[in-house]
Amino acid sequence: MEKKNVWCDYSEQQLAELEKLNQEYRVFLDNGKTERECAKEAAAMAEQAGYQSLESVIREGKTLKTGDKVYSVCMGKAIILFHIGKDEIENGMNILGAHIDSPRLDLKQNPLYEDTELAYLDTHYYGGIKKYQWVTLPLALHGVVAKKDGSVVEIVIGEDESDPAFCITDLLVHLSGEQLDKKGAKVVEGEALNLLVGNIPLKGEEKDAVQANILKLLKDKYDIEEEDFLSAELEVVPAGKARDCGLDRSMVLAYGHDDRVCAYTSLKAMLEMKEVQRTACCILVDKEEIGSVGATGMQSRFFENTVAELLNCMGVYSELKLRRVLANSRMLSSDVSAAFDPEYASAFEKKNSAYFAKGIVFNKYTGARGKSGSNDANAEYMAQLRAALDKQKVAYQTAELGKVDFGGGGTIAYILALYGMQVIDCGVAVLNMHAPWEIVSKADVYEAKRCYTAFLEA
Repeated sequence: MEKKNVWCDYSEQQLAELEKLNQEYRVFLDNGKTERECAKEAAAMAEQAGYQSLESVIREGKTLKTGDKVYSVCMGKAIILFHIGKDEIENGMNILGAHIDSPRLDLKQNPLYEDTELAYLDTHYYGGIKKYQWVTLPLALHGVVAKKDGSVVEIVIGEDESDPAFCITDLLVHLSGEQLDKKGAKVVEGEALNLLVGNIPLKGEEKDAVQANILKLLKDKYDIEEEDFLSAELEVVPAGKARDCGLDRSMVLAYGHDDRVCAYTSLKAMLEMKEVQRTACCILVDKEEIGSVGATGMQSRFFENTVAELLNCMGVYSELKLRRVLANSRMLSSDVSAAFDPEYASAFEKKNSAYFAKGIVFNKYTGARGKSGSNDANAEYMAQLRAALDKQKVAYQTAELGKVDFGGGGTIAYILALYGMQVIDCGVAVLNMHAPWEIVSKADVYEAKRCYTAFLEA
């Protein structure tokens, strides 16, 4: 039952393919540090691969047929792609689903303040994080500011070498005796995650002069008023590019592997399909890290409504047919898994853990303790997937998320399973999951893409 390290099995051609894929993946990560940026990048890649906007198809009254490829973007933060297959769509689709949001810090709606001639931006953390990991790092600001006149200003500060970076301060070790006695969850409080942004006062201002200078800079460069923060979505993320990791360059160190490593490999597999027997679908959604809520999360009707529009453009829509399409579909809920870390071995159960360089990871069930919140895939479906992957010689492994009583996690799998379709969690093993900088194995990125391709072809 022990899976072997796949590095030794690769041919020179496969190693070249692996390296090329990971180089492209790093570029995707650098260009997509927010869900908006990822959706925009994915749409551009889809257009280049011959996909057309579903909205334009609807607007122009076109009829879709076998071989056609379309995509639809929801509020700039989620995207769905379809490649219409030869089979009757009523027989179901092969669906790849991943999320493109990642743990981060969001600016509050009234964020700017001054204290002792230092200017700060107040934040509210998003998703599950260890708050102490976010202090003393170089940070960048990404997002949009929507103004009352209808214009939207895109912001990226801290990524270019000529840009300033930002930072959240921490108490110096010389004075931190009391702080270090606290539990890890309390070492840094959520309300202390405030971004340091300035120290120069604006001449002629007597009160909050540093804050006034920051506002002047924003006005001069971006034409933003303080009130515009009320309709802004600005995210604080680690500054810097994705990089090779290790002396042997076998890994990738980056922000946002969870879950952009599955999103990117799913997207690549989808875009490279020349033709498909069953209609293929790729869903990249927002808000998974906070429960898949909201209009751009998986719990919204965006997916169902878009499938209905697709059927209508094919001239076959009915409520019953929509229900049959969804119920007869098969899905890989493509989300990351926890890689075994020998430095913290006590949290894992070795024979049911995921390991670097042993391929894509299947989590038959997730959840916590008594499988609470889990999808728990059917054995028959797992057997079908094993057969498809073995046929293509794809490396895969199975795992649980740590020891039974240590905690757990969730994905979008249970939401799609509500339609009655077959769903299982399937993704890449990650070290440092939910930390500002996460690590994956290049080999697992390669096997993930091969897995998703084999699934779409099945």
